Amino acid sequence: MSDELNVRLEDILRRSGPLMQVLGVLRDIDLPDWQVFSGAVYQRVFNHQTGRDLDYGIKDYDVAYFDPDTTYEAEDAVIQRVASAFEPPLRDMVEVRNQARVHLWFESKFGEPYAPLTSSAEALGRFVSPVFAVAVRLETDDSLSIRAPFGLEDLFAMRMRHNPARYSPNFGRVADGARARWPELQVLDQ
Repeated sequence: MSDELNVRLEDILRRSGPLMQVLGVLRDIDLPDWQVFSGAVYQRVFNHQTGRDLDYGIKDYDVAYFDPDTTYEAEDAVIQRVASAFEPPLRDMVEVRNQARVHLWFESKFGEPYAPLTSSAEALGRFVSPVFAVAVRLETDDSLSIRAPFGLEDLFAMRMRHNPARYSPNFGRVADGARARWPELQVLDQ
């Protein structure tokens, strides 16, 4: 991953007050193997690249963590704990999911099989497109850790392509939704 692109991403993300607030609270809560990923990260880059307000279109903050306890009760307790740490509107926007449980519901929700994960980082490799597969967490020394298994080139080029490691039949639907908000997005192989 290019150091230059990491620096650019960090600069963009640090300019979003709401995102930095979410990251700070999550750092204090310190869930196991936690990260913020998906729209909370990539949408801010799209917004920056197209001259929009950094927080344009941000509907939620997807928070992943990994706990081998796959009971609904354990995940619900974490969801409630995290929600109680935020005031509205962030309380309603932070969506916490135990990545150890995703395989239990993914196929019924998205119509695709999904093998169990072994970490929250592993989830990034299964996203519909590399452009979405970017995660960040705020460390105790205030540094940002960035995970992007496919790199950041597609993100900064606003280029959406199929995940080379996993074909998703939902790619077209997801691409259409993203292009409706960012018509500048280049979609390949639709």
